[in-house]
Amino acid sequence: MDSFSSPSLSSSGSSPNPEAVMEQIKAQLAQAYAQEFLETVGNKCFEKCVTKPGSSLSGSESSCISRCVDRYIEATGIVSRALFSSQR
Repeated sequence: MDSFSSPSLSSSGSSPNPEAVMEQIKAQLAQAYAQEFLETVGNKCFEKCVTKPGSSLSGSESSCISRCVDRYIEATGIVSRALFSSQR
């Protein structure tokens, strides 16, 4: 099954359930945002922490990447909470 089909959207002659369509769109958006977030964080933290790319990470590079990713996740959480609380 591809990303454009689901059991709730089958062509059984009836119109698709709008709630099911919205849930599928929300799930796809969440997946896309998560993928983009991980790619962005990975690239930025790699650029910041890995000064001499090699076959493996040094202990300090690994520690730096871990801290960098943790900071991005924490900052994203703070921004998300601020945005969602201001919308209410």
